[in-house]
Amino acid sequence: MVLYYQDKKLSEQQFKSEAEFENIIVENSKLFFGDSSIFIETKKKIDSKFLGGTIPDGFLIDLSDIDNPEFYIVEVELANHDFYKHIFPQITKFFSFFKNPQSVSELVEKIFNIINKDSSYKKRLKSLIKSQEIYKFLKDLIESSHNILLIIDGDKDELPEIMETYTDTWGSMVTLMLIKKFKYKDEIIYSVQPDFNDIQYGDAESTTLKRSNKVFYLTEEEKLNQTSQEAKAAYLKIKSELLKLNDEIIFNPQRYYLSVSFIRNIAFYKFRRKKIRLIIKLPIEEANKIISNHKIIPLSASVQKFYNGSSCAIDIHNSDNLEEIIDAFKILIEKQST
Repeated sequence: MVLYYQDKKLSEQQFKSEAEFENIIVENSKLFFGDSSIFIETKKKIDSKFLGGTIPDGFLIDLSDIDNPEFYIVEVELANHDFYKHIFPQITKFFSFFKNPQSVSELVEKIFNIINKDSSYKKRLKSLIKSQEIYKFLKDLIESSHNILLIIDGDKDELPEIMETYTDTWGSMVTLMLIKKFKYKDEIIYSVQPDFNDIQYGDAESTTLKRSNKVFYLTEEEKLNQTSQEAKAAYLKIKSELLKLNDEIIFNPQRYYLSVSFIRNIAFYKFRRKKIRLIIKLPIEEANKIISNHKIIPLSASVQKFYNGSSCAIDIHNSDNLEEIIDAFKILIEKQST
């Protein structure tokens, strides 16, 4: 692959080794993951017996949304590695680890000790979480946020079908990031897809990783089982009220979200462990006039393009103040009716 920038021709450079790739992630972690993130390198800090006998390449705490932080086990892999002999067993061990409460508790202790002994980590985390107590913050975060970030340098034919077949693990817990290196003379440029700020919206479908011909969808019930009882109740209440307004509204489970359609798609639900993220096809300026009791999240131009039009996101944790969500849907329905 070749990139052209102004009068420069940049040629793709293969990473010489996995160690080189890992070092680049460590050295550029703030660039790749944002200023509100903390990347903890693990190779020199975690015993080889930890995490089921395998050591991940890092732990990532994403605090870009301080009310809804996310935790990731990070694994960096070269695409030329054998999938079933190397990548598959490595990631599978992380699934087993997350499902073991004792192991998760040990991880909380391990990360707390790492941060407590490293003044730079500790200072950075305190600046982001403010008055929250570090141990309690880490415990709440790691017990509720079970994500695996797989960073790879090229297409891997096995990944799409694996993610679509094992929807409760690979499909829901693994997030993909594709990073490539390009060079012009002594200048190095990295391409990252998707951008980490957009990673919770764009999904694997927005990367260049090839899709399989098979399609596996979770049902509405299976998607609801991924979230809390409070968020589930909120979804069902909104659905009931919308169907009273117009029984032609369709709730349609897709690979990575559940779409709400009236003539065409007007909104998309994404189900997380403790909340629902609702992407509504309203410009954020309009949404701000209606929504005052829920957090409204602006979306980048690339994410709005993914959802085919002006849109923004709203986090829903429970059934409080759902009237304003219904009002937003009423405007969307009216727009489609005219």
